[in-house]
Parts: sequence; C-alpha cells; structure tokens
Amino acid sequence: MSRLAKRKAPRILPGSLITLRRKCGKPSCRCGAGDPHESPALSYSVAGRTKMLTLRPEEVEEVAQAVARYRKSVNDLAAEAQVELDELVARVRATRASDRR
Repeated sequence: MSRLAKRKAPRILPGSLITLRRKCGKPSCRCGAGDPHESPALSYSVAGRTKMLTLRPEEVEEVAQAVARYRKSVNDLAAEAQVELDELVARVRATRASDRR
C-alpha cells in the first residue's frame, strides 16, 4: 500500500469548500417551506469540469485545512515566480542598455 493510501487526512487539496442547499421534494419536509437541506462539499475541477464531493461534518475541518495549504502554496509559488520574472526583466534590460552604449 502506498504512503498516500495510508494517510487518513489529505495534506493538500485544490478546490473550494461550499455549502450545497437543496430541496428533497417531499411535500411534508421543512425544505418545502423554504428551509433547504444543507451539506458541506468540496468543489473542484477535473479536465475543465466542476465536480462536487459531499463531506461529512467531521471531514470539513481537515479538508478546509488542506484547501488552505493548497492556496498558500499556490500564492507562495506565484510570488516567487513574480520575483524571478522581475529579476530577469531587470537583468535583460540592463544588458540591452549596456549593449546600446
């Protein structure tokens, strides 16, 4: 069994935590009067298509933490890439400016 398969809680997850609200269709249910059923879910994309994974209440916190770690990683990588790009642009411009002299 792989190390990932042995792990109980996800370490990093793309997507967003959402709350699904829906009516079950039973005429006598409270949702028929405008109080829909709510379920936490993870919304994520696969090959450009949005998927939903309904979560149990006890799974919400660990999924929220994994989503937050993913977002932080993406933001950190974007910031690092911007610094690298800025440095490259400055170096190329400086080289070209000195070549013109």
